[in-house]
Amino acid sequence: MSSLFEPYTLRSVTIPNRVWMPPMCQYSAAADGPARGVATDWHLQHYGARAAGGTGLIIFEATAMSADGRISPHDLGLWNEAQADGLRRITRFLKSQGTVAGIQLAHAGRKASTGRPWTGGGPLGPDEQGWQPLGPSAEPYPGLNVPHAMSVEEIRGIVDQWRTSARLALDAGFQVVEVHGAHGYLIHNFLSPHSNHRTDAYGGSFDNRIRFAVEVVDAVREVWPDHLPLFFRASATDWLESNGWTEEETVALARVLTDHGVDLMDVSTGGNAAGVTIPGGPGYQVPFAARVRRETEMPVAAVGEITDPTQAEKILAAGEADAVLIGRQLLREPAWAWRAARELGSDVDVAPQYGWRA
Repeated sequence: MSSLFEPYTLRSVTIPNRVWMPPMCQYSAAADGPARGVATDWHLQHYGARAAGGTGLIIFEATAMSADGRISPHDLGLWNEAQADGLRRITRFLKSQGTVAGIQLAHAGRKASTGRPWTGGGPLGPDEQGWQPLGPSAEPYPGLNVPHAMSVEEIRGIVDQWRTSARLALDAGFQVVEVHGAHGYLIHNFLSPHSNHRTDAYGGSFDNRIRFAVEVVDAVREVWPDHLPLFFRASATDWLESNGWTEEETVALARVLTDHGVDLMDVSTGGNAAGVTIPGGPGYQVPFAARVRRETEMPVAAVGEITDPTQAEKILAAGEADAVLIGRQLLREPAWAWRAARELGSDVDVAPQYGWRA
């Protein structure tokens, strides 16, 4: 059997293979009314198709733990029972296909209150269903609305909201929760000195800048059962020459989070600074995941232009990651895992409605 199709166990959860789908926003929930933030038929078919195609773990898109935490008015939410009910039917279907369902809980921070990408993605005002973003400092992401600098009391309130959302995720049938600490959203805003200009206990030193992340992880772990795994998504670097979040700090954070009950780091990069040069290309973010895995006890998943089965197999066989996250390629090809298994001479469970014709 290839490395890509070996099962992987974290705590009590065994994921049938190492082909995982990362969170990718769909911006397809209702923007207002009683169905605000509730999953739709789009989400059912979107996630269901990848499960039927053999994907081992599907991590649902960045799901806001409060209305103010959404990127756009059309984001999924998970702060009430109606939203949990809407997700439950999807997790039930994924389980029927042998796929593990995970969800990324997120707060957009200073990138909140924007339009959907295909409509331009610009900042929204109050007359466009917009709101004022929140951040560690009143430092806007270029081109977006100026965030409100959060008080300590407001920080504690956000931590409580993450706790509530994690409890709802459990009720909705998820077996993995991922805390979003990357891509220029709220936790990343606190981690990076580029966006965090505070002078209190949440700013300045490394220990202060990671404080919010650790408090969120602790709050989630309080209500997330010991037998279920907890992930953390990190941007390993801001791609800045100075005054940004760094690769070395990511390694140090991974060591801290291991002690706070995080089971795997989902390693990405960037998103917090505009105008930076990112040297893309096949597997361009894999070295960052490999370093975390090499220098800590934290398992990692690698992401970033991983499109070919042989490429994915080599990443795992070389010990650079414990799993690969297939993003855009899974959008193009929902049954990518099925094709990869055939090319690598392995087997994968796919929906029998498809598999009997193979």
